[in-house]
Amino acid sequence: MDNYIEGNKAAWEEAFDKRDESWGADITERIKTEDYPFFNDETKALLKKTDTEGKVIGQFCCNNGRELLSLVKCGKAAKGVGFDIAENQVAFANEKAKELGLPCEFEAANIYDIDDKYTEQFDLILITIGALCWFNDLDRFFAVAAKCMKPGGQIIINEQHPCTSMLTTPGEELYDPEHRLECHYSYFEHEWTGNGGIYYMTLKSYQSKTFTDYTHPMSEIISGMCNNGIVVTGLQEYDYDLSGGFTDLDHSGYPLSMILTGKKIV
Repeated sequence: MDNYIEGNKAAWEEAFDKRDESWGADITERIKTEDYPFFNDETKALLKKTDTEGKVIGQFCCNNGRELLSLVKCGKAAKGVGFDIAENQVAFANEKAKELGLPCEFEAANIYDIDDKYTEQFDLILITIGALCWFNDLDRFFAVAAKCMKPGGQIIINEQHPCTSMLTTPGEELYDPEHRLECHYSYFEHEWTGNGGIYYMTLKSYQSKTFTDYTHPMSEIISGMCNNGIVVTGLQEYDYDLSGGFTDLDHSGYPLSMILTGKKIV
């Protein structure tokens, strides 16, 4: 396993161990009672138009499993398989699948190393906010996705917009709340390291184990797909935030999130 991925595994498992008691507490009730919970309106609308009934769905970087569980239940899928690096999150997700009685299973795995038993297994692969940044080589990432997709299979990516990588967030040295739209960083790929923890999960500040993540321009995302036989079928860009870091810029005209779709050519 790549050294930075080993470090991220330790940091994510630490964050999950430190999670606030509210994190994940609503999964069972919301999935039982709501229509496609844990998806924003645009992604929900897209998933409703996507033929998932009786299909097999995979999710890369599934976190605590809530999105895949939601989609499998509401979309009437035959099976869902989620992959995440953090073993404790995977164990939690498997418990929720059992509790809900849903045909989902979750596996602790580095996405780069997903087993060949998943070759051409998925009708749809789902990737949501905060996944792509944890990989330094998107060509390699999408090679694994393409391997796991059935011929004609689809991929749906609901992610942070690459343009947000140029902006600062609260706590950074260059952050200026009066000039939030000033671009301080390069749009093109660079590496970030930090020990600030995962606030959205823990609701606390702490000195964490080191996280390493990467920014990628749109060209690198699309090239990674195309280089591996995944044809881009749609791109929608939105001026609202998914990450929690730029919500004060919502509807200011700056691209903050996106939905990118593709299909594996036969």
